[in-house]
Amino acid sequence: MRLVADGTTPVSRLVLVDQLENDDRYTFDLDSPLFLSAGDRTGFEGGNPVVARASDERLRPAASWKSVSRR
Repeated sequence: MRLVADGTTPVSRLVLVDQLENDDRYTFDLDSPLFLSAGDRTGFEGGNPVVARASDERLRPAASWKSVSRR
């Protein structure tokens, strides 16, 4: 699933994400799929993905990107 990572909108249910899209509509393929729980938010810091959990924990997926493509 592709998810728009705006850093503010929480996901409403458990989802498995393999692509993130930024505000400029660039699509980033994650090296491995990422499970997000209800209330998690995704965004970017310094060009790298960040997951803000509902519990205030912050995750930075390892080996962030495989490729970048313009959609």
